[in-house]
Amino acid sequence: MDGDMAAGGSGSSYTTQCSLLFEKVNPLVYSLRMPTPPAPTRLTDRKRAAILEAAVAEFRHAGYEATSMDRIAASAGVSKRTVYNHFPSKDELFAHILQQLLARSLSSPDLLYRPDRPLRPQLLELVQQKLQLLHDEAFIDLARVAIAAVIPSPERAQAMFARMGDKEEGLTVWVRAAAADGRLKIEDPQFASMLLQGMIKGFAFWPQITLGQPVLTPAQREQVAQTTTDMFLAYFASA
Repeated sequence: MDGDMAAGGSGSSYTTQCSLLFEKVNPLVYSLRMPTPPAPTRLTDRKRAAILEAAVAEFRHAGYEATSMDRIAASAGVSKRTVYNHFPSKDELFAHILQQLLARSLSSPDLLYRPDRPLRPQLLELVQQKLQLLHDEAFIDLARVAIAAVIPSPERAQAMFARMGDKEEGLTVWVRAAAADGRLKIEDPQFASMLLQGMIKGFAFWPQITLGQPVLTPAQREQVAQTTTDMFLAYFASA
């Protein structure tokens, strides 16, 4: 039987951890349009890559609970023993997938705050980027699987959260910089950023995760981006 991961860090509430878990995984890394990395040359590396590819496909197709190491082994064309040689448990394998995606996402550039530019076009570009990253059905599928896996188990959520590291999300970095420059009236940038992301995800994440709604059309994304930007600045922008 696949073992549970040991409980990890604490400090944030469980629901906040579940939300931040997917803030820290940049959805762009799930995109099927990303360039394919060079093929591994060693046999053991090729097997490991096959296991990870099969695991992602199985988790997307069957969900976390229904996916077994046997199914992953069969899909990857390797023995179950080989799978366990690389990953001691299903929890470890799933957490590794999230860690791998985070590591790749760290190389994607964030849009930095520019004191010489007007606030609205900067924030609008950030919001549009966020909406584009969420416009990925592969990401939605895996996020749904992961949320279903962690909601019944606070210990698993805490452990995954601890593994994800503490890199601050791009929108929060921008909000913090604009507030420090005196152009936003914000005492708590993390709080303001979560409000902003709540408006975005209320249209472009949670309906797709919980209700199975389709990803937004380009026109819908633009409507959300323009309205969210204007509402945020109407409240927080300095006079």
